[in-house]
Amino acid sequence: MDAKEIFVRIWEREANATARVIRAFPPGSLNFKPHERSRSIRDLAWQCVIDERVIEKILDGANDLRNVPPSPLPPESMEEIALAHEQAHRQAAEKMRGSEVQFSKTVTVTTRGGSIELEQAETMWWNLLDQVHHRGQLTIYLRLSGGKVPSIYGPSGDEAISFTP
Repeated sequence: MDAKEIFVRIWEREANATARVIRAFPPGSLNFKPHERSRSIRDLAWQCVIDERVIEKILDGANDLRNVPPSPLPPESMEEIALAHEQAHRQAAEKMRGSEVQFSKTVTVTTRGGSIELEQAETMWWNLLDQVHHRGQLTIYLRLSGGKVPSIYGPSGDEAISFTP
């Protein structure tokens, strides 16, 4: 198995885990945030959608983090966010599976602090780990908003271990 196949396998599992977390939120919790400087549930969940869209941009050879892919305002329901996440992942995954994708080409990553040249694979891993980080934040918000946290890498306080591929 090559590096691209390993990434895709793990990325699929992570996308499924993120979808389960997003769908676990109780109705009416979208505006909850645990602290005044924290992002809302809606904004964090929408960040997961944006992260999937960024992977598609990385495949195009661009990763300008000063200007993430333009997107509409986050939807008003978690179901709409969940559907947008699944659609963004599906579109990026289709592009990833394309034979033209060269997983080792160089990509310019631009942030407010400057630019750096990285291999496309490293940039995609960086983005995926960012999404995992935001999903972790969402699991805390989920617990605080009265939802049940699904199993991700092992059992949670609410669900036995799940080995969903």
